[in-house]
Amino acid sequence: MVCGKHRTSRTPYSTREGRYVTLQDVAKRAGVSPKTVSRVVNQQGEIRESTRERIQAAITELGYRPNVLARSLIHQRTNTLAAVAWGIDYFGPSRTVIGIEQQAEELGYSLFLSLVREPQHHDHLHILDMLLSRRVDGIIWAVPEVGDNHSWLTPSHLDQLPPMVFLSMAPRPGVTVVAVDNRGGVRQAMQHLIGQGRKRIGILTGPLAWWEARERYEGWKNAMQQAGLDASDSLAVECHWSAATGESAMQELLQREPDIDGVFAASDQIGLGALGALAAAGRLVPADVAMVGFDDIPESAYFRPPLTTVHQKLVEVGRSAVQQLHRVIGTGGEPNKRGNGATTVIGPELIIRASSI
Repeated sequence: MVCGKHRTSRTPYSTREGRYVTLQDVAKRAGVSPKTVSRVVNQQGEIRESTRERIQAAITELGYRPNVLARSLIHQRTNTLAAVAWGIDYFGPSRTVIGIEQQAEELGYSLFLSLVREPQHHDHLHILDMLLSRRVDGIIWAVPEVGDNHSWLTPSHLDQLPPMVFLSMAPRPGVTVVAVDNRGGVRQAMQHLIGQGRKRIGILTGPLAWWEARERYEGWKNAMQQAGLDASDSLAVECHWSAATGESAMQELLQREPDIDGVFAASDQIGLGALGALAAAGRLVPADVAMVGFDDIPESAYFRPPLTTVHQKLVEVGRSAVQQLHRVIGTGGEPNKRGNGATTVIGPELIIRASSI
């Protein structure tokens, strides 16, 4: 125990009387009106420099912090964004959410994250009602387009919602979309394989109910056709996004087309399984069969051999979505109205490793 005279501690957010520092406290200390302090805090209007310095000194001395909730009520905003996401236990979706969180924080937003268990989840009305009850300023729908899970996106429905940005889906009129250029990424992969002299190139697709998987398949098919190479159905085997299905699909492809000399795997996990199947079949990579994947998961550099792959800039996708939302919120626009949407495409990058050269 310390005896004698003691000091009264206070946080930077409270006065000596134990209450929070208010704008009126700052005004009293600086000898100005609360309105003048408000103009300095909100950077509004012309203020004499000496007055501004006196107010800033009082703010520093008292440890004043603006009341974010009160300001949000005044401006009819909560400074909160919502992200509806799937699959954050997987590398790709988690990177996108990281980008969303980083950009939201930098722009001064709180982020509310709502997770769905399956991308085919159809309980969108419940999710949207919950977000509306929280008065979020905008929504990022980071659930990939699978089957008809985006069929609810009608102009009349969107008109009743706050600004929204959608990720990983096909462009639609009046809808703001941010997506990776899947076809462009596959084009880079195929040009690389063809440039290495490969002519019989198969594809292990993702599940074709997914828009992204269809885009990657079309990128493979177009590249083969443009190069004057065979793009028949026998060269394509559908997988799920897993190493197990990549292995079985590679086995099936080898049975169908034993003379293949190249493979594009629609994900690195599919590629991992395919590498195992090739090794079991006695096919050397890349001497007999060159391979390129898609995603650039951290482990792909440590496959045997290290996997050439298409790097998706998924953190940038998340950041771009928040930037689009922030721009519309700041201007009071209505991006959900037909004709006001835009699609932003983020270009991927081919990372060349030993599996293809």
